[in-house]
This record gives sequence, C-alpha cells and structure tokens, in this order.
Amino acid sequence: MHLFLYGICDGLWPAFSNWQRQPAREAEIVGVASPLENRRKLPPPWKSIRRDIKLSVLSSIVFALAAATIVSAYELGITRLYADVDRYPLWYLAVSYVLAIVLQDTYFYFLHRLFHHPLLFRWWHQGHHQSHHPTPWTSFAFDPPEAIVQSLFLVAIVFIIPLHFITVIAILITMTVWAVVNHLGIERLPLNFPHHWCSRWFTGPAHHAVHHRRYALHYGLYFTFWDKQLGTQSPDRDREFADVPH
Repeated sequence: MHLFLYGICDGLWPAFSNWQRQPAREAEIVGVASPLENRRKLPPPWKSIRRDIKLSVLSSIVFALAAATIVSAYELGITRLYADVDRYPLWYLAVSYVLAIVLQDTYFYFLHRLFHHPLLFRWWHQGHHQSHHPTPWTSFAFDPPEAIVQSLFLVAIVFIIPLHFITVIAILITMTVWAVVNHLGIERLPLNFPHHWCSRWFTGPAHHAVHHRRYALHYGLYFTFWDKQLGTQSPDRDREFADVPH
C-alpha cells in the first residue's frame, strides 16, 4: 500500500515542482528578493533515487509482513480491531484516529532521536540520510532494522486501542502522504508556507529539510510539540528556512 500511495505522490511531484516559480513572482510583486531565488534547483542524481527506491521496496516488504501479522492476529480474535462500525459511537472513529496519530508521533520522535545516537546511526538510520536531495522516494527509504522497529508501532497499537479498519487505513494514508510531503523540499512550496501558523504546530517540508541538514534538530513526525518541549526545535525557524540549501 505504501508503494502505491507514494508512487502516486511521486507521479505528482513535477506538479509540485512548478511551485518553485511562485516565490520569485511574489518577490517581484512586493519588491523583496526571494531567499530561494538564487538557489540552484538541480534534480536529485539518479543514483540517489535508485538507492531510495531500493530501500523503499525493502521497507514496503517489512510493512507488508507487519500488515499480514495484524490480519492473522485479527482472525485469531486477539486484537482490538473491529469491523462493525456500530460497535462504538461514530465520534469514536475520530477520537481513536487522533489518539493513534498522537501516539505515533510520540513513538516516532523518541525512536528517531535514539536512531541518531552514534552507536545506532550507521546501522539503523544512515540509509535515510544518504539522500542530500530528498524526494518522495526518500520518505520510506529506511534501513531494514529501522523499518522493522517503525512497523512495530502499527502491530502494537491494534492490541492496545480499539480501532476500526477505516481508522487503520486513515492512519496509513496520513503517514504515507505526510512523509511524502515532508520530503518534497521547501523550494516547491509558496514562500510564505513556513510562516503560516500551521507550520508552528505541525511538521512540514521546511521543518524536515532542516533535520536533513542538522541532525540534532527536528525529530517530529507530525507535530512540533516534542521538539519544542525537549529543545530540539530550531531556535530560529525562519532563518533556518532561508538557509536550507537546495
């Protein structure tokens, strides 16, 4: 499912690339030079994309095995998954979705930060950082050990929280689309995107681009909450937006 979803997003990538012309137009209108105007916008090398695709395929196999484990456990009746939408009030679909997303963000933050420990980085997370020009294919370019640990969250949560299958699918779609968008690159977004109030609470391409340049910052998946609370949020987010190289 991951390959299908971010394959679609990768196909839409050229459309996002056209946005890079917008900052120059905005700067021309307001008479202010765009911080992205003079940056080189070279396409990522094919070698890098090919490496990301290879790791992404391996990660998809890991996530597929995790999905098979979940389905098998459901058939044995040992999970808290349910298919009858009337089993819980309809509002619980939204509540369980938000709860799962918050828990996943927390799990990812601390796991991500752990993977950057010098003793673990080379074997668990270096593959993801091989690409200096992230693309949608970088989204799930995990080393196999990291992919396994990342998939364990999805396996574990179905034993902890009652979740409808619709909710699980919504979580997977959110995770995939969010990861792809975070790896688009800030030059493909409107100039004012990082200054929008949403970017102060949610991660995005600018937020994650800083992480690919400065490993000690920005570990969050969906939200900036843990980065802010634990001192891994860039102290000058707007300046970092302007300084991210492309």
